[in-house]
Amino acid sequence: MLTEAVKRQLTAIVGPENFQDNKASLLVYSYDATPQFQSMPDAVVAPRNTEEVSSVLKLCNENEIPIIPRGSGTNLSAGTTPLNGGIVLLFKHMQDIIEIDEENLTITVQPGLITLDMIHAVEAKGLFYPPDPSSMKISTIGGNLNENSGGLRGLKYGVTRDYVMGLEVVLPNGDIIRTGGKLAKDVAGYDLTRLFVGSEGTLGVITEATLKLVPMPETKKTMLALYEGIEAAAEAVSSIIANRIIPTTLEFLDRPTLKVVEEFAQIGLPTDIEAVLLIEQDGPEEVVERDISNIAALCRENQAIQVDIAKSEMEADALRTARRTALSALARLKPTTILEDATVPRSKIAAMVRAINDIAKQYDVEICTFGHAGDGNLHPTCLTDVRNKEEIHRVEQAFEAIFHKAVELGGTITGEHGVGAMKSPYLHLKLGEEGIDTMKGIKQAFDPNNIMNPGKVFAKSERKRVVVQP
Repeated sequence: MLTEAVKRQLTAIVGPENFQDNKASLLVYSYDATPQFQSMPDAVVAPRNTEEVSSVLKLCNENEIPIIPRGSGTNLSAGTTPLNGGIVLLFKHMQDIIEIDEENLTITVQPGLITLDMIHAVEAKGLFYPPDPSSMKISTIGGNLNENSGGLRGLKYGVTRDYVMGLEVVLPNGDIIRTGGKLAKDVAGYDLTRLFVGSEGTLGVITEATLKLVPMPETKKTMLALYEGIEAAAEAVSSIIANRIIPTTLEFLDRPTLKVVEEFAQIGLPTDIEAVLLIEQDGPEEVVERDISNIAALCRENQAIQVDIAKSEMEADALRTARRTALSALARLKPTTILEDATVPRSKIAAMVRAINDIAKQYDVEICTFGHAGDGNLHPTCLTDVRNKEEIHRVEQAFEAIFHKAVELGGTITGEHGVGAMKSPYLHLKLGEEGIDTMKGIKQAFDPNNIMNPGKVFAKSERKRVVVQP
């Protein structure tokens, strides 16, 4: 709990309009997009600039008050749920584009900027920022940085960390540091920039980021390949990559997902087949034409019953939008939708899809699968009801089995959602206890009082998901 003295100091730093501790405000920020996790913060604070962030952190560090940096709350691993109370830090006053540097192909932004707004601003200059998380209409750059977000274009272009050139970060003690910059080469000391990207708010608060831009692709084409068998679609993914073709997008949707997405989007998706691959390529026109032709041939060789190429950008955009709405569409079916992500080497996609289906049958749960098949990142999504405790127990067992299988196949427990609180019991599967201890050592060096997003990332053993009631 915050003392009255600390409340007065926080109010003096950010102004009374930017300090909230009424019950309604606390309830709003007691959870994120992750089912089964909820806990009340002690206050919600919205600093107006880096200096105010520094003052807030210094005060909280001195009083050992937890800080939870939060973007739009789209987190899917309970990474922004205040499990230990403390202060939720909002960035609604820090959402500016500071600079678009067309000479150095960079953009410098504040953490509260909405991802899609930044993408639109960049594209208006004829430039391109490739990372495109499905939540980009509402997610913030700060959230993308903390989670090292991926997206549909990750196969060809990589993820958020591949575009972060420099950061301004406030450390837990209030110190302000800058890492990296507008440099093509920089090996001066440890790569602190990459350390903070994906650290899930456990090491410091990012208050500014300089991001790399690339030229806008000349052209792009989108296609849909239909399959009567899920495994055939998965084999086609492996075949495309094995033939050294790297599409911009290579997405997978199974039949249950297709049915729900079509009901939601109503764009004419087929619902009587078992799986589709949504494939896109961009680049010079001749390269796109060649690659799309070769990909279509490979899809047919791998039992595609139909291959359709979008006839217009409007049709292509409808297909992309339909894929991005998969979670929203599925969420309409049951009271609780648990979206997970497990990643395996691309050559193991077929084996992982088989395993997910077998695990769903074993535990008698309903799992729809879609995801970024081209980079091995699948999203098994369970439709359930949190009020049915017996079924929820089986759901937890199923996801635990999925995580074990992913690691067994050379994969990982999360490709883009982060560890947060939801997956911390399984981190040892990927890193081992020695790896976790190494990470804890880094955390201790930066944050000895453990004020930065405590209760996230680290756990010693597997356990059930914890629900902390308000």
